[in-house]
Amino acid sequence: MTITLDHYLVLAAFLFGIGIIGALTRRSAILVFLSIELMLNSVNIVFLAVGRYLGQLDGALFAFFVMAVSAAEAAVGVAIIVAFIRRRGTSNIDAANLMKW
Repeated sequence: MTITLDHYLVLAAFLFGIGIIGALTRRSAILVFLSIELMLNSVNIVFLAVGRYLGQLDGALFAFFVMAVSAAEAAVGVAIIVAFIRRRGTSNIDAANLMKW
């Protein structure tokens, strides 16, 4: 059995679906953050699979940029989450009423 493009797309769709469900149903900011990272990784799988299928390096280049943005987002996101936990004492998203006066 050979692994085709369809297998990669199904895997990426499954991972993206898990990420969407996790981001929409979780109350902890850390778990929402991890779910978003899972969605970004599923997009990387699609970029790499389609790039290999077409025989071009564009998919790898896009995946590299997504990983760079993901690393920057992780650094800023973790800093925001740590500051939020220090200020509120919890990582519950419902406690995030910082924009209210």
